Amino acid sequence: MRISQIQGLRALAAILVTLFHARLIPGGFIGVDIFYVISGYLITGLILRAIDQEGGLHLRNFYERRIKRLLPTSAFVLIATGIVSWFILPEFSRINLGKDLAAAALYISNYLFAWWQNDYQNLSATPSPVIHYWSLAVEEQFYLVWPFFILLLTKFSKRRFLVLGIFIMTMLSFGLSIFLTNITPIWAFYGLPTRAWELGAGALLLFIPERYVRAKVLPWLAMTGILISVFRFDEKTAFPGYNALLPVASTVLLIGTIKIWPTLFNYCGNSRIAQWLGAISYPLYLWHWPVLVLPSTALGRPLHIFERIACIALTIFLADITHRFIEQPLRHKNFSTKTIYLGAVGITCISVLFATWIITTYSNVITVNSPTPKRYSMDEVLKKPDVYGDGCQVNYGETESGVCTYGDLRSDKTIVLYGDSHAAQWFPALNAISKERGIKLISLTKSACPAVDSIRPDEGAFKMIHCTQWRKNSIQRIARIHPLAIITSSYQYFSPPSNYKDRNAWWKEGEIKLLSKLKGLSENIIYISDTPHPQLSVPTCLASRKSSSCDSTKKSPVVVIKGFDVIDPNPWLCSSFCPAIVDGVVAYRDGSHISVAMALALIPKLQGEFTSRGIL
Repeated sequence: MRISQIQGLRALAAILVTLFHARLIPGGFIGVDIFYVISGYLITGLILRAIDQEGGLHLRNFYERRIKRLLPTSAFVLIATGIVSWFILPEFSRINLGKDLAAAALYISNYLFAWWQNDYQNLSATPSPVIHYWSLAVEEQFYLVWPFFILLLTKFSKRRFLVLGIFIMTMLSFGLSIFLTNITPIWAFYGLPTRAWELGAGALLLFIPERYVRAKVLPWLAMTGILISVFRFDEKTAFPGYNALLPVASTVLLIGTIKIWPTLFNYCGNSRIAQWLGAISYPLYLWHWPVLVLPSTALGRPLHIFERIACIALTIFLADITHRFIEQPLRHKNFSTKTIYLGAVGITCISVLFATWIITTYSNVITVNSPTPKRYSMDEVLKKPDVYGDGCQVNYGETESGVCTYGDLRSDKTIVLYGDSHAAQWFPALNAISKERGIKLISLTKSACPAVDSIRPDEGAFKMIHCTQWRKNSIQRIARIHPLAIITSSYQYFSPPSNYKDRNAWWKEGEIKLLSKLKGLSENIIYISDTPHPQLSVPTCLASRKSSSCDSTKKSPVVVIKGFDVIDPNPWLCSSFCPAIVDGVVAYRDGSHISVAMALALIPKLQGEFTSRGIL
């Protein structure tokens, strides 16, 4: 059953997601939620009509239609994206590229990306050109279980059991979505159990009597809800959870009130352009992300506005071509059941084998001509300090550091390293100095939680309540140790809460609180001001471009109040500019932190500073 207005809603969803990724609207990611509601409504309706008309659901036919509808187009775009990415992305990123392609081909990419993004920042990685396949994975996983769930419910003769079963499933999923959005938002965003309620909401729409959706104001309220979501939500919005209820409920209302849509809605939704965009919405969604991200990766910078618009135009062109010559012909061609299933297995195997081949072309060595050719191991460049491997770099959700004792464990002299990942980047140097000079080192660091006692807004997996408790526990531990020196540092480019108009005032307020808590706990309270601020992922840049084009890092201003003993590392890493390679060492391991090798190379500088202060 084809409803032209729903085709218009598909167009709206695809365009919103595309504009969001083109950084033209802040909340366009809700287009995925619109797709989910539409899918839940249409698929459940298809299943129930088949049961009513044929006395049961022929699962073989159901999955044949799904395979023909979705697989050829997704596989074609996936392989095409992989080929282009192989040429554009640096060789050291091909392991991740291959893994991503394989996960997308097997429709498990949502869980891979949840795991990948849960690793703090991943600043060493280029954006995956197929990360958007996560939403297809969620939908395909839903299609695997939903028909069986509906068939089970229809075993009962009374229809109310069907409605009640769908309602209970939807509410359980919604409750889990709210819970996990607060606890582990990455898994909530990507997981089927926390997204199933959106498809369930579309399914429940089939059972709402028309008399409840006759009010002519409802379509306007629904569109208002969509617009509020699009322009008030952004990447910092906790999602899905409670916030997803607005676009989901709005989409349910828009579909439920199709028969009483106002003239303006019908004109827009049924226009030739909207119907065309709705028809190509599936390949449009598949093409939009690689078309936007790969040129940006190749250029080593964000795209300018006109470049983004050009990419959108190219996306629409590729989507139309794919729709005409791949999607439509194969979708309507009469293949035998055997051919369809063998074809599905074959296409999937080819995609996975292609991904495996890409992994085999990986190389961890790059050659940089600066000024003479020199080879670097990217494994060494990307290496993180040991505190990441032994669990002493506290991650999201955690509130207390472990024992985390290094250096000379028998020494009666102790120094403490305290702060976020920009404190942890100094660990390799401090650990080496501590071992050499017979000092015990205790590392108290937590990702995204600066030592500076400022309040950060919750963002993604970061929760301020966990950061606050970790700070409290760490200060209490420092008080018990009464160390020879406290060495602290923090990333100073976090965004302040909306009620602060002046970033420096917000930051200095936090420094005042930090200093008041540290005073009296040690005779030496040292603040290493922030390292220079890269404008891109330095290793990725060096692997794909001339080293001179990677020298775009900016000095970080010293924003430290009086009372701290300040060490400024900017002169160690910058002269008239801040090069990517300093004295033959790649200075940064990603788009934020200095490399382990760079930290070790700066040991003489740190030793000189500590010696002049009488610590060594």
